[in-house]
Amino acid sequence: MRFPKPAHLSVLLVFLLVLNAGFAQTQPLSTNIRLNQVGFYPNAAKVAIVVGDAPGEFRITTPDLKKTVFKGTLSEASQNAISGKTARTADFSALKATGTFVVLIPGLGHSYPFDIKPNVHRAVATGSLKGFYYQRVSTDLPARYAGQWSRPAGHVREDAQVLVHPSAISEGRPAGTVLSSPGGWYDAGDYNKYIVNSGITTGTLLALYEDFPQFCQTFKTAIPESDNKLPDLLDESLWNLRWMLTMQDPADGGVYHKLTNARFDGMVMPDKATKERYVVQKSITAALDFAAVMAQAGRIFKPLSRELPGLSDSCVTAAVRAWAWAKKNPDLYYRQNAMNEAFDPDVVTGEYGDRDASDEWIWAAAELYVTTKNDAYYTAVDLFPDDKMPLPSWAQVRLLGYYTLARFEKSLTPLGQKDLPQLKKRLTGFADELIREVEKQAYQTVMGKSVRDYIWGSSAVAANQGIALVQAYRLTNDKKYLHNALTNFDYLLGRNATGYCFVTGFGDKPVMNPHHRPSVADGIEAPVPGLLSGGPNGNAPKQDKCEGYTATSADELFIDASCSYASNEIAINWNAPLVYLAGALEALQAAY
Repeated sequence: MRFPKPAHLSVLLVFLLVLNAGFAQTQPLSTNIRLNQVGFYPNAAKVAIVVGDAPGEFRITTPDLKKTVFKGTLSEASQNAISGKTARTADFSALKATGTFVVLIPGLGHSYPFDIKPNVHRAVATGSLKGFYYQRVSTDLPARYAGQWSRPAGHVREDAQVLVHPSAISEGRPAGTVLSSPGGWYDAGDYNKYIVNSGITTGTLLALYEDFPQFCQTFKTAIPESDNKLPDLLDESLWNLRWMLTMQDPADGGVYHKLTNARFDGMVMPDKATKERYVVQKSITAALDFAAVMAQAGRIFKPLSRELPGLSDSCVTAAVRAWAWAKKNPDLYYRQNAMNEAFDPDVVTGEYGDRDASDEWIWAAAELYVTTKNDAYYTAVDLFPDDKMPLPSWAQVRLLGYYTLARFEKSLTPLGQKDLPQLKKRLTGFADELIREVEKQAYQTVMGKSVRDYIWGSSAVAANQGIALVQAYRLTNDKKYLHNALTNFDYLLGRNATGYCFVTGFGDKPVMNPHHRPSVADGIEAPVPGLLSGGPNGNAPKQDKCEGYTATSADELFIDASCSYASNEIAINWNAPLVYLAGALEALQAAY
């Protein structure tokens, strides 16, 4: 055998280096490779989706494309049932090495870079909880904590001088009475505060603490309270809980539906929004959501009586009084149009209207029952009114009650114990239906099995599906539920039909122009970080009439423009399930 001479070896080496450099230069970034743009746990599933025609081979390489660490073959093509487009799967779950990599499809290009490492989603969990800090009302956000998104306090004077709307009068509080109701979070892209939406939001955050208390103890977000003795998640929740307490009428225990301007503000910073604010009509849904959250808070803060003296008792008392008011006023729904016909000024901000409070009754009853151990709350409702298992949303909170009963299965009274088998069967059956035939889906995610998933706030659908699967895992220890919960997290961070990472401040193709007043008005190019965009909405073009939509399929009907409030707004009730899912996946990562 003849070996090349040393001089020939040098020439050959130079040739190979030039060839490799040329190969790298001919492999562009391809946005048709869709994947979690943040990364993957070493022992968890790792999947990318390649949209359209592609060759059969894929590689995992270093970001400079010079070193290949894994080779594989793309799956057979499958058709996206919603858009009709074809997709192939690149599964590199067998790769356990840590580092930063890209997916390379020779002849097509490479993906955005991603990490493989432990705690890979800790930053998303932290950032999404920190997103609530940026939504705080009545306080300055100094640069020490808010960075370039620092701003003066909003609604300091306005929320210290809130007027009782004529729809909300009661004994001792005639129309025009001035109330102080500071604090809380701005609800969404607007500057109003709504009890119904605060209910599911705060309840979901507190549920993360109840399910994963040890994780929450280490969950630091660099907020002003981070050095105190409470976990940051509880500190942040308290900012809203204390506002919620001010929304209860001390005369009768009823709860005002919202604190609001008469009309939405323009695209201005919070301190420039100076319109008069009102508390408006009490409602059955506000009272019951309030009762549920206060009962939950009461038991969480009971062991913290030294740090927060009297708070637990105050929360439980408030919950009991709100329940009693609801029993006396079961038909007092908030109907904004009817209210505006009867009273002035008209209020045209978010309605959060509902026509059925049976789910709110179940959630409030479950929380009060678990906290007080009083069977009267349990027997006050029909726990299983039908065979449905509706995914949680602000208008449908039944499953939050079910989660709580399952969470405290060992401490229920005998009355609650008898229903546990049926409750567990329903929760696991719901999870089984969510994951059924996921492997046949083009994107291999639980999200998107049905076009009905793509509603206003579809990103929260994905996150709440993930929570339902985490709950099923906690009941069964079956890893199939955890694996599928992670597919929806991948969806939110880029493995979707738009290619966007829907969390501001994360990924290489992040949302940059959310419908969010501070992000529009602050003059900073980057939006406030840690906020979950609403996501694709099949009806978005009709609902917001924002110009620029080009897609026609529901899973792609999204536009990164601030005018698109139907697909690209942010909202606290969407961020909360993101916090829960990110936190739960981080807490459970050793189980993969």
